[in-house]
Amino acid sequence: MRPVGYYLHHQGIGHWQRATALARRLRRPCVLLGTIPADQRARAPCPVLDLPDDAVRDPARHGDLAGVPGLHYAPLGHEGTRRRAAAIAGWIAARRPALLVVDVSVEVALLSRLCATPFLYVRLNGRREDPPHLAAFRAAEALIAPFPAPLESSGTPAWVLRKSVHTGFLAVPAPPATEGGGIVVVFGRGGGGGDGAALAAAARATPDHAWRVLGPVVPADAAPPVNLALLGWRADAQAILAGADLVIGGAGDGLVAEVAALGKRFLCLPEPRPFGEQAEKAARLAGLGAAVVRPAWPAAAAWPALLREAAALDPGRIAALHDPDALDRAAVFIDAAADRAEAYGP
Repeated sequence: MRPVGYYLHHQGIGHWQRATALARRLRRPCVLLGTIPADQRARAPCPVLDLPDDAVRDPARHGDLAGVPGLHYAPLGHEGTRRRAAAIAGWIAARRPALLVVDVSVEVALLSRLCATPFLYVRLNGRREDPPHLAAFRAAEALIAPFPAPLESSGTPAWVLRKSVHTGFLAVPAPPATEGGGIVVVFGRGGGGGDGAALAAAARATPDHAWRVLGPVVPADAAPPVNLALLGWRADAQAILAGADLVIGGAGDGLVAEVAALGKRFLCLPEPRPFGEQAEKAARLAGLGAAVVRPAWPAAAAWPALLREAAALDPGRIAALHDPDALDRAAVFIDAAADRAEAYGP
């Protein structure tokens, strides 16, 4: 049986979580393609093709990275980019995958098509009506929208919606939810981390609340208040979230999916992302009454009233966005798409 390739972007942790959860459920053999840290590769549920890094440290040396109308990222004279494209094309030629899932990269999607390989494109939130995205959307066999339909961005073209399958959140099963864990603030791998001074000021302004922080914080306060614990990266992060009374964090796919699965009250502080991805998602959450949303970290004096507002949320609103069968249905859809794609020939 010909395999499915799954290309995953390196930004943040959500792409990795989605890819590995789906790979465990696919009927076909799956190979993950991406620039993946060694500790993650060791935990992969299937073979991994580790790709050369194509990050540009000095844009002035490599021309206008977004200067080609049909592409988002096209550095000139970059050896990592050359080797990366060659590795993907070589793997396609050698393994002849039935299908490539692209999560996400316009350039990899179009490379797949140039290598005579059909692809499914993972379409994230946000206003993605620019020429590169539209080219990838048109060339795709179908579009996977890894979020529930109520979070669809306003203004998405009708033809894009018709080509899209809203799978629901593609997140690993959450542990049983409990309470009594106070406030849990989450800073993911895709952002700049938390501001230690701002966290300390918020905790001091709300002394009756226990604050725990997952993820990087810079700089850490030398003398944090007694009700603030900086936990860093934790292997038991899911369990800590499961016990939270309130979760505070950005609008990344992974965190929103986990908060929905746990049915937690959510204070959403969307982080800047291309195409307004997090801002669009946060606006939809607010419109559904599923979260309290603020555009940036609030001032210290605002926190007591803000915590009262968040405590008044109905957690059933965000819990209603969780579909426990989403991963299984998405895997069935990918396998079926691969079956159909084999009709194109070897």
